[in-house]
Order: sequence, then structure tokens, then C-alpha cells
Amino acid sequence: MTKWMLRLLAALFSVAVIAAVAGMWAFHQTQALAQQSLAVTEPQELTLEHGTSFRSLGKALADKQLITYDWRWKLLGKLHPELTAIQSGLYQIDSSDTVNSLLERIIRGDEKRFFLTLIEGKTVQEWLLYLQTLPHLSVDQEAFNRVLAAHGDSSNHPEGKFFPDTYQYRASSGIESILTQSYLKMQQALDKAWQQRDSNLPLETPYELLTLASIIEKETGQESERPLIAAVFINRLRKGMRLQTDPTVIYGMGARYDGNIRRKDLREATPYNTYRINGLPPTPIAAPGLESLLAAAHPADVAYLYFVSRNDGSHIFSNTLAEHNKAVDKYQRNR
Repeated sequence: MTKWMLRLLAALFSVAVIAAVAGMWAFHQTQALAQQSLAVTEPQELTLEHGTSFRSLGKALADKQLITYDWRWKLLGKLHPELTAIQSGLYQIDSSDTVNSLLERIIRGDEKRFFLTLIEGKTVQEWLLYLQTLPHLSVDQEAFNRVLAAHGDSSNHPEGKFFPDTYQYRASSGIESILTQSYLKMQQALDKAWQQRDSNLPLETPYELLTLASIIEKETGQESERPLIAAVFINRLRKGMRLQTDPTVIYGMGARYDGNIRRKDLREATPYNTYRINGLPPTPIAAPGLESLLAAAHPADVAYLYFVSRNDGSHIFSNTLAEHNKAVDKYQRNR
């Protein structure tokens, strides 16, 4: 072998060695980028539109000064093509995130979760005002009715038909998908309560049970009292007595209610004034929770016909009007 051939081989070997070393260095630099912590001190939101490319994502992170966008990012996509399957959505970048952990969340489509709580005892209108304050959620006045209509209910009376609970949503979620969960959960809970109700209740339909449960929910916040409150109303319905419950009067007054019920309000003829109408009001007056549904289905076995607030969240229960009047004198009239 001639000297020039030996020199050529030596040169080629040197080039190969240099290329191998350079390749290993580039590989390690790229892996280091993947394991690099993102420069955030508090959570940030990252919105990725449909069709966002791997390169666009890198530039977006660079714009937020979370990484340096250079050849390493491009090489990372070539070495790990599975990381380039970008899912659109709203993602949260946490202080504990690395480039790799964020990318893995994005390719899974694991978007940022938000939470909302529909509180028991609130009306649909109160829920609407609350929902309209939440981030990344578009809510209009007909949202509840659209869910009803989608399930064959054209009544336009959503009150009480949605289950109060905490629900998760994403920025890409529509309000109807969230409310559908709530609607179906209430249908399931109501059906179970109705099927397992005590025999001989003076209630004709599950809707009447729901309506009664909503009144119980508004009358007391104490779980232990709910079966007793239910018993009072059930006993009154059996005897043909009017329910005479203030929350129904308040509901019938609507926006006119200013925190006080006056004599003229008790005398006013509205479909919800149970001082004037017989039986239950035409619809629920709020969203009952599970405990109130169960109380309506299983009232306590007592003869109570009256109750009055002690002004501490609890109530005094009475069998007779004379006993009730004494309790009213003690806890209400002297106020």
C-alpha cells in the first residue's frame, strides 16, 4: 500500500472519528435539552392552536423565554418523532416541568383542568351568574334549557333538574357537556330515590319528589334535620294542609325579594306562594342535594306539623299549633 493511500485512510479515519465525536456531542446536547427544566417560577398557560407544528411549539416556548430555540430543538424532533404529534389545547406549564414532561403531556392531550362547583340550594339563575365568572367558559341564559331540550324536555323549567356537585372541564369544553353530566347525575339520583321511596307517600311523580326535596334543601342546612323537615311537609300533604313555607314565597317574588317577607307578600297570589296554594308549587325552587332527595323519599316517622327556626340554623318542631305558637313567641316574635 502506497504512502498516499495510507495518508488518505488516516485522514478518512480522523474525519470519521471527528464526526462520531461531534454526533455524540450533539446527541448529548439534545438529550440535555429534553431534560432541561423550564424557566418558570409560577404556573403559566400555553395555548396551542389546531395544526401547531413542533417547530412552532419550540418558537412559542422561546418567545416565553422558557428555552433557547436552536438546532437542538430541531434535532430533538428528528431523534424522537413521537414528540412531534402535537395536540391542540390549553396546557399548564408548572415550575417542576422539564421540556420532556411538557412534551409528553402535550402529545397525550392532557390539557389543563379547571373546576366548577354547583352548590346545592342555589337556583339556576344564581348558578348562571357564577358560571359566567369562570375562566375559559362561555355561558348564556339558555344553556340549561338547551341541555333539557337535547334530552327531550321542552318545559323550559330547568330548576332542580341538575345535580349540585364539583365538575372538571377544559378550555375546549362546552358548557353543555358539563351541564349534561349534571343533568344525567340528577336523573340517576332522582330515579334511585323514587324507586326506593317509602310506600304510601302522598307524591304522584318523581318530579313532585324533586320539588319537595328542593324545599327541604332551602329550609335547613343541617343534615340531621332534613328527615324531620320532610316529615312536616309529608304530614301536611296527607292532611290537606297548606305547606306555608317561606322559601316558596321568596322564589315566587323573584328579583323583588330584598331580604324581607312582608304580610302583603304572604297574601300575594303567585303559583309558588304555599300560603295561598294547596299542595306543592309547580316546580322545584332550587337544586336539592342527595341528602334532601333521600329525606323526601324517607321522611322521619314523627307526627310533627310545624317547625320554627331557633335563629342558629336549627329548628324547634311541634305537633300542635299551640306548641308551635309558644316556640314562635320564644324564638321569633320577641326578635
